[in-house]
Amino acid sequence: MGFFDGVHPGHRFLLQEMKRIAAERDIPSAVITFPVHPRVVLLSDYQPKLLNSFNEKLQLLSETGIDYVIVIDFTPELARMTAREFMTSMLVADWRVRTLLVGYNHRFGFQRAEGAERYILDGEACGVEVIKISSYGYADETSTYPVSVSSSMVRRLIEAGDVATASRLLGYHYQLKGHVIEGNRLGIRLGFPTANIEVDDKYKVIPRDGSYAVRITIGNKRYNGMLYVGSRPTIGSDDSLRIEANIFDFAEDIYGRTIIIEFVEFIREGRKFDSFEELREQIQDDKTKAEKALYKSK
Repeated sequence: MGFFDGVHPGHRFLLQEMKRIAAERDIPSAVITFPVHPRVVLLSDYQPKLLNSFNEKLQLLSETGIDYVIVIDFTPELARMTAREFMTSMLVADWRVRTLLVGYNHRFGFQRAEGAERYILDGEACGVEVIKISSYGYADETSTYPVSVSSSMVRRLIEAGDVATASRLLGYHYQLKGHVIEGNRLGIRLGFPTANIEVDDKYKVIPRDGSYAVRITIGNKRYNGMLYVGSRPTIGSDDSLRIEANIFDFAEDIYGRTIIIEFVEFIREGRKFDSFEELREQIQDDKTKAEKALYKSK
């Protein structure tokens, strides 16, 4: 059980171990997770930065082949339960859990100070076998030793613009989902029409300002493109965040449509240009670099 933001290889390692043990014992496998980050419930002003929306997380979990995903609301009452109370009143009483797997550093229950050894004893008291799973190490191609994968590590990489490394750690390209809204049509005047995107989930991590090589899904079709995140310092003082995608070889009206952006590679940081012509030349250079990055990532 856990929040499982990202469903990264560390999570998948734990889920694969669960599936293996469940198969050996001929019992179904299940994940318990929450639709809203627990800290949002406990801290009214907390603004999480998430790798997945709730629906994206459910889709990723469904792809792991586990039997059940149990979704429960995290409430103040739940937060006040000790680990043993939670095992007894919910795991055993509600779901008849017989075996509980916990990650090497996972904590749950009121004040969360206890670890796996304590949970094993609590489990014995209520008829649940608690199994501690070892940590997962990711062998990055740039290093000679495994590194631990965590959601916080991936978030930091995305916020720094290193979407390529973040994707390697996640096992898939980080994505944003939103819908296309009206813009001021500056892209058309520059020769690079863009789809202005309003992200659906306000808690999703937004990569750092700059240009990116991306893949774009609209309906059941996938396209190559480039995307700019940031303000528009060249054309005025408006410093509001904009997310604009230029879809290669595309000329359809998609206002109001749902769009999914997969980040492949960072191209350059955002900056102010001295003229529209200089900006146009830079965008053309961005497109050339994006095409090369997308070709390499096939």
